[in-house]
Amino acid sequence: MKFYRSIIVLLEMIIFAIGALVIGLIIIPGSSLFFKGIEKKRYCANIIHKSWKFFTVIMQKSGSISVEISEDFSDIKGKIIVANHPSLIDIVLLIGLIPNSLCFAKKALLKNPVMHNIVKTLYIINDISPEELKTQSSEALKNGFNIVIFPSGTRTRQGEDFQIHKGAAQIAIDTKTDIVPVNIELDYPLLIKNHFPLDAGIKPVICSITRKPDIKISEFAIEDITEIKLRKRLSEKIKASIISKS
Repeated sequence: MKFYRSIIVLLEMIIFAIGALVIGLIIIPGSSLFFKGIEKKRYCANIIHKSWKFFTVIMQKSGSISVEISEDFSDIKGKIIVANHPSLIDIVLLIGLIPNSLCFAKKALLKNPVMHNIVKTLYIINDISPEELKTQSSEALKNGFNIVIFPSGTRTRQGEDFQIHKGAAQIAIDTKTDIVPVNIELDYPLLIKNHFPLDAGIKPVICSITRKPDIKISEFAIEDITEIKLRKRLSEKIKASIISKS
């Protein structure tokens, strides 16, 4: 059973890579013939959303995973979405679930031949100057895109403590944008850090995605507090919101 499930996961990885190559090498360049600027970004974001939603369905139909969603996510627009990051499939699940979403990514992903064009078109590179990061994020949010951020910066094991990077809180403060916290939990360590990637257990891995109460940036707007203290307080709230689904 475990061997069979490992083969299924391997095939799904191949399907994902082929799909990403088709999107990155054919669909995204081809869209430039019909769309420009923000319309191209919207079109490509919709393609990725539908493709990754379909890929999630494939993983569920194959028995690799079973996704449990706490409530509707389709009404989210122009928000910062923060989530914990246990697995490689987190971003696929979230962007497949939430339309018009972009993501923060490290510059190193541009060197990935499978993801290069997708990252270049739809991701916001987070290791750029703070001012440029603020400008790109503000423009995306004003145009109705959501920005998905994993504040831990890397995958973390469930239950272990982790540091919160300041980026999510800083962007929320700079753009005066509310935050949607999300908790992701797996009942088996599928595609987690330092774990054999093809190990999918003996039954569908349950992926629970829980939307937590929005963090209203207006509630943190206290006149006599410095920006550093405000950012720290907001980061603490973000961490507390995403570490458990309760």
